[in-house]
Amino acid sequence: MKLYDNGVYLVNGNVLIEDTPDAPAAIAQRVGRAVSKEEAQEATIAYEILKDHNVSGNMDALQIKFDKITSHDITYVGIIQTARASGLEKFPIPYILTNCHNSLCAVGGTINEDDHMFGLSCAKRYGGVYVPPHQAVIHQFAREMLSGGGKMILGSDSHTRYGALGTMAVGEGGPELVKQLLNKTYDIARPEVVGVYMTGSLRPGVGPQDVALAIIGEVFAKGYVKNKVMEFVGDGIKNLSVDTRIGIDVMTTETTCLSSIWVTDDAVREYYDIHGRVEEYKELNPGQVAYYDGMIEIHLDEIRPMIAMPFHPSNTYTIAELKANLMDILDDCEKRAKISLDGQVDFTLKDKVRNGQLYVDQGIIAGCAGGGYENITDATDILRGASIGPDEFTLSVYPASTPIYMELVKNGCVAALMETGAIVKTAFCGPCFGAGDTPGNNGFSIRHSTRNFPNREGSKLQNGQIASVALMDARSIAATAANKGYLCGADEIDVNYTKPKYYFDKNIYANRVFDSHGVADPSVEVKFGPNIKDWPAMSALPQNMILKVVSEIHDPVTTTDELIPSGETSSYRSNPLGLAEFTLSRKDPAYVGRAKEVQLGQKAIEAGENPEAALPEIAPVIATIQKEYADVSWSNTGIGSTIFAVKPGDGSAREQAASCQKVLGGWANIANEYATKRYRSNLINWGMLPFTITEGDLPFSNGDYLFVPDVYRAIRDKKTEIDAYVVTEGGLTPFQLQMGALTDDEREIIEDGCLINYYRAHN
Repeated sequence: MKLYDNGVYLVNGNVLIEDTPDAPAAIAQRVGRAVSKEEAQEATIAYEILKDHNVSGNMDALQIKFDKITSHDITYVGIIQTARASGLEKFPIPYILTNCHNSLCAVGGTINEDDHMFGLSCAKRYGGVYVPPHQAVIHQFAREMLSGGGKMILGSDSHTRYGALGTMAVGEGGPELVKQLLNKTYDIARPEVVGVYMTGSLRPGVGPQDVALAIIGEVFAKGYVKNKVMEFVGDGIKNLSVDTRIGIDVMTTETTCLSSIWVTDDAVREYYDIHGRVEEYKELNPGQVAYYDGMIEIHLDEIRPMIAMPFHPSNTYTIAELKANLMDILDDCEKRAKISLDGQVDFTLKDKVRNGQLYVDQGIIAGCAGGGYENITDATDILRGASIGPDEFTLSVYPASTPIYMELVKNGCVAALMETGAIVKTAFCGPCFGAGDTPGNNGFSIRHSTRNFPNREGSKLQNGQIASVALMDARSIAATAANKGYLCGADEIDVNYTKPKYYFDKNIYANRVFDSHGVADPSVEVKFGPNIKDWPAMSALPQNMILKVVSEIHDPVTTTDELIPSGETSSYRSNPLGLAEFTLSRKDPAYVGRAKEVQLGQKAIEAGENPEAALPEIAPVIATIQKEYADVSWSNTGIGSTIFAVKPGDGSAREQAASCQKVLGGWANIANEYATKRYRSNLINWGMLPFTITEGDLPFSNGDYLFVPDVYRAIRDKKTEIDAYVVTEGGLTPFQLQMGALTDDEREIIEDGCLINYYRAHN
């Protein structure tokens, strides 16, 4: 695999010419005319799709209207509640509500099913589509029923990726979907486009997860595709089945790219035809000369079975490399764990080594990445006639949709898998985020799913628990299962892959999915369970701001799972105050108490009372500030909390990673950089300031008070350097905060206090 240092021209779809002074002449020689860089930039597939959906008239400042939006049952309640509070009357575009995350109603009594009934009633009232639990995971339903060539889909799940089917899809936090529901736009600067040029063919036993992990391992730490569009091109694509392309594509999220798109061909046409939607196929290719801001060149023949060790999808090795250097790599995992787990528990995988081999406790093939038809049929061929054995090792397989499950039943794959001792379950995303198949303490799981962040599999550091996940392809998981739990790459065994044809039964969805066909019925009453709560009132940005640092995180990357845990907390996603109690609970259990103490001061101000009575420690702080800023008073100053993290926001699109801080009185984040655009957008949409600070020695520590004078005017005046002070007994110590680019709307959202306030003020 090669990453180019410069931009690259793709000529005639199969020649790469690096952007050097000699490039124009080399291009002209091949195509018979001069081609400017600007013309070539407009010849990418991504540019054409963005142009078709942009309503700003300016391709450098995009305002995107999506064709469809989609959410699952962890996110749609909060989104619809926000939209309702902002004036929602009907869904203006198709909005599909799936139920694949809180499908198991085992936590919190009735609240998960209450959310589902809320979703069904809203689909009826506002004119949407409702997919009942266990029918399909969100992204598989979108592939089967929503995708379309040249279309754009926005989803409130980070793995919203349908580029292999010719659909440019974006995963964002819920407020961005609210904007679409209120006929607003998705506003971004035109993203750069990075080409992914594929040649050759995959070796037997190598699957989509292997390709994806190889890419992630190469680009993540470098930020090579961060917030950019990945465009897959090259002759090697024709040698990949559509299921394989889909499996690679869904994992592009873990590179931190914005979106993805692929060339399409007759194989994609056949996919649409199989699903009864051939009219949605559109052939997509770049122009004769297309310019890419970067290029990843991949020779598929060179990809080997891969493994991403704990605790990140980018911590990658070939399985052969792991087995050859087992103890050294396990030692490295322990060192990484000390950072990721803050030394809260002891972590080792060395006790899994038996007779020189790595023993695995659990295998999972599931979700939007692993639950595809071809993954499971190939795994079946590997396991056919074998036994997973009677020891600790278990294997669970989750087909990604009921139509896939039915076909696997009809062709005998389910029976063959069950005969080995594997368990075949219904469509469910739980193993990916800690709501199902949590291993035992000190357990080690290998999964064809999307993420292996710390504790994402469901263990709780605060209870002294630890388990861990390594990501692998379904084929190597099956090979390990056939080896009775001892790690084994699929290329180590000889298998006849039968590749049974797939037949899609449309009646499954026709008989169960509610589809309003865009017709709203205002007579339907929305059903509210007792756990579904409105968003609390949120204050507008004050003239001056006093912030207390209530958490300081120095991990290289902080995931949204660490900001607000997944798993059983998902049942409280419809209850903003209830969910907020879990904020940073795995990373900094004292955070909630500290934030609440600070919030007492702001609540006193809002009630017209003296905050110094509610928060006595603020009295010397304001006194110190007034020595230099005599005009500062409680009538023009607010009190809030902030956290510092080096690089927060990797992973899920969940808006609650930001909204929970806001609910607890958070008014800012301070970071060296933000891991993803979507997390920064979530902060902005909840009225929080996304400050950055130059990497180096921090001028403040956890527990310090910071003063940001005239912050309202700084935002209004589009300042990128903002004066701030650390408040100490000795006075005010100055330092600088940075503010990246904000659109006019984003500035007003911050000024108004959150997106709900903004829409109330503008309707």
